[in-house]
Amino acid sequence: MDGMPKWADVVLVPVISLILAAIISVIVFMAIGQNPWEAIKLMAYGAVGTSDFLGYTLFYATNFIFTGLCVAVAFHASLFNIGGEGQVLLGGLGAAIVCIFIPWPHWTLALVAGSAAAALFGALWVVIPAYLQARRGSHIVITTIMFNFMASGLLIFMLAGPLKPAGTMQVATGIFPEATHLPSLHDLAGVFGLDLFGRSPVNISIFLALAACVGVWALIWHTRLGFEIRALGRSESAAKYSGISAVNITMIALLISGGLAGMMAVNNTMGINSPQLVDNAAGGAGFIGIAVALMGRNHPVGIVIAALLFGALYQGGAELSAATSVQVQIVVVIQALVIMFTGALDEMVRSPIRKIFLRMDRSSVAGE
Repeated sequence: MDGMPKWADVVLVPVISLILAAIISVIVFMAIGQNPWEAIKLMAYGAVGTSDFLGYTLFYATNFIFTGLCVAVAFHASLFNIGGEGQVLLGGLGAAIVCIFIPWPHWTLALVAGSAAAALFGALWVVIPAYLQARRGSHIVITTIMFNFMASGLLIFMLAGPLKPAGTMQVATGIFPEATHLPSLHDLAGVFGLDLFGRSPVNISIFLALAACVGVWALIWHTRLGFEIRALGRSESAAKYSGISAVNITMIALLISGGLAGMMAVNNTMGINSPQLVDNAAGGAGFIGIAVALMGRNHPVGIVIAALLFGALYQGGAELSAATSVQVQIVVVIQALVIMFTGALDEMVRSPIRKIFLRMDRSSVAGE
């Protein structure tokens, strides 16, 4: 790819980008008077040092897998869906409605219905931006950002009005009925006599996220629709010449993308320790999904690895802030550095590596 072997593009470039981000992060810690080595150890311990901490890391990673897949599917069609945040909020609204108003006899049925409703609401929220992109040429970045703000306003209206329990002040739904509560991994481990993940909220929706990864992999690389999505992303003119409808594929790719973002709501509404929908349910995961997709090279395997990294940063940073005087915003700076080197400055790393491999190829040819 671009003069480089596949392994270099998928592994070497991201690793070097992470090393550069780590070096700058060390400088940041030194600048604020914090011992970098101690800070890194605290973050690592806070992310995976105990079974409880690991559970929180996996919980956050589950969110980032869904939003990373959301961005990746759109990227394959050369579309930049930056509206994952709003699509997550509407997905939460869909999941909350089916959990509150339909009496489910068992959590398995609630999981299926909640997942379907979350995906449907997330997909519906991207219909208008997708149509404007496909038919009118309105840039998807602008319209999806606008829809993020509208989603937040709509959700607050619903939580402060129709979905607000009587006699409460909190802008949130009530706790979902017992039959809709998803088992935590701690509960599942207990079935086998194991005491794992403590009181962390990591739950079975992590398996739903992994299943979504398999589904996206099969869709993009092993179906006709996936081929058409990739063809459109590589060259719209060539795709049109081969009979692919740019309008249809744009709409379908963005609907799938929005549905994947919406499904994150299963984890952070139905799967938490006190299942309910709150006004800030997305928690920035829609934007972190962009970095996860970039670092993961829009491939499900890479997205899982990147999501675990950002989950560890999220959880480890919270513990670092709690144990020291380091502000939690420093973790945001570290996340920004990772995003910068894996995204905006990707070519700065890629270009010299490409030149090295090209020089090696020329040397081997000359030697023959």
